[in-house]
Amino acid sequence: MLNMADADAESHFVQDIDAALQGNTWRWTGKRPTIRLHANTNQKLLYSIDFVIAGSTFEQTGPVSLSYFVNDHLLDRVSYAAPGRLRFQKPVPAEWLQPDENVTLAAEIDKVWTPPQQGGAHLGFILVSLGLEQVGLEKLGLQKPGLELKSSERK
Repeated sequence: MLNMADADAESHFVQDIDAALQGNTWRWTGKRPTIRLHANTNQKLLYSIDFVIAGSTFEQTGPVSLSYFVNDHLLDRVSYAAPGRLRFQKPVPAEWLQPDENVTLAAEIDKVWTPPQQGGAHLGFILVSLGLEQVGLEKLGLQKPGLELKSSERK
């Protein structure tokens, strides 16, 4: 799991995640925030994201849909009719990953907030964490040996 406050978080960013850490825990995204992680396994993994649909952006966009991707495979698309703090988790098909290789994870919002002034940043949502969790181990308090965060080259 990559928390936006992790010291090496930026080394995992591929696109659309703001470099500025806000409130010591989160970052603004653009349309399709994408990260790259290293997974030692492809078995029993959950795509997991903690995020916020901000009330201030929701006033302009109204209801939004987020599409969740693993290595460019569409995992799911979910509509949200209200702002707030949210979590999405879903099992990842093992055939979408290769053990001991990098994996890209993304979440794409269908409508971004557009600033009133020309040239301002378009905002998607607030990202707290994004990554893969191995099913069952967190309940036992065990370390997750199948998941490693390794710095890797950006595209």
